[in-house]
Amino acid sequence: MHIDILTLFPEMFSGVFDASILNKANEKGKYSYSLVNFREYSDNKHAKVDDYPYGGGAGMVLQPQPVFDAVEAVTSKKATKPRIILMCPQGEPYSQKKAEELAKEEHLVIICGHYEGYDERIREHLVTDEISIGDYVLTGGELGAMVVVDSVVRLLPDVLGNDQSAPMDSFSTGLLEHPHYTRPADFRGMKVPEVLLSGDHAKIDAWRSRQSLKRTYERRKDLLENLSLSTEEQKLLNEIKKNENC
Repeated sequence: MHIDILTLFPEMFSGVFDASILNKANEKGKYSYSLVNFREYSDNKHAKVDDYPYGGGAGMVLQPQPVFDAVEAVTSKKATKPRIILMCPQGEPYSQKKAEELAKEEHLVIICGHYEGYDERIREHLVTDEISIGDYVLTGGELGAMVVVDSVVRLLPDVLGNDQSAPMDSFSTGLLEHPHYTRPADFRGMKVPEVLLSGDHAKIDAWRSRQSLKRTYERRKDLLENLSLSTEEQKLLNEIKKNENC
């Protein structure tokens, strides 16, 4: 996978991309990225990329020309058609399902905006996806782009140390993940559940399934609304609800 990030502030990415999983994945050749300052594509002699909105109003709006030209420059030599993502508060709420979808692509282009917003022609005629990481407004799209890249890259083959880590993450199964414990088994009188020390993998799997359902029911009931549960999962959920009402 190759990821092009169009930004006016490429220096913001160094701390995140040069550390931890993202850095290791890049060094191993699992993905590559380019930080593209689209100000360099402005045809204005002062390298302006924004202007006042038609009709009046507060703030400045990003012009289409620098963005279109930058996208065309990074995609012109690629054989595959990229997903062109606009980071935007008005976009589709980001989810694990979306991350899994994007992880199947060979080329992503992520556009980070600033100021009051984008010229609407960028939305209508250039991008394939608009993504929001939450119902709030940030100064620019850079932080959101970092979130998207991190969540996508960790899903690429052989990026994580254990191939089962990503499929078992919260939201990947539709449920929140079960609790985790490690050594020591007894810490200041707080003990690890006995079943996890039993060595009985069938019982451990059953415990984890129940805990995952229980945690999701207690914290995120909304996730269960459209989730298709197995007969056994539905039975477990009914028991959890019954115990809650006792």
